[in-house]
Amino acid sequence: MKTYQLLILCLLTVTAACTSTPQSIVPANLQGEINQTLSFSQIKESPDSHKGTSILVGGEILSAKRLKEHTRITILQLPLDEDQEPTTDRTQSKGRLIALQSEFLDPATVPKGTRVTLVGKMTGSQTELLDEMDYTYPTFTIQHLKVWEETEQNDYRYRRRFRTNRYPYWGPLWGGYAGFYRPFPYLCR
Repeated sequence: MKTYQLLILCLLTVTAACTSTPQSIVPANLQGEINQTLSFSQIKESPDSHKGTSILVGGEILSAKRLKEHTRITILQLPLDEDQEPTTDRTQSKGRLIALQSEFLDPATVPKGTRVTLVGKMTGSQTELLDEMDYTYPTFTIQHLKVWEETEQNDYRYRRRFRTNRYPYWGPLWGGYAGFYRPFPYLCR
């Protein structure tokens, strides 16, 4: 009887661990401030009417520049997945935004291509020249910034280095060799 109880307890523990929801990247003190119903498209249509509203937005950094009063970050907006991480598909973007960090933020820590999720308070809009047209950027002050580390397995350039046309199986360990027939591919290069 005790072995069955121990088995059931282990199964319940594993099941609970697998079904737990992911932790939010937003600090608890900011969760109540975020307007969950407001989309980036709505903000882009009328940024000045949403001044003072906090939203959760993610994207990819296009540029970062340290100015006298703040660090200015230009971001290409990207949709967030269930873990609040921006997707990598740029075609799903709804536009660009400008985020201002008042505390010191070295632009070298957020280079071009870095994916971020931020909680920002709307401050209005700013119209600037983008290529040869006027573009209106919604502007935010950053309340919380999460920088996502780029993993080598998710990086297309990393995967492409190992892909070959000779074998259908590829990956960072197998390097294009058929895995079932080459037990130590990293030694046979």
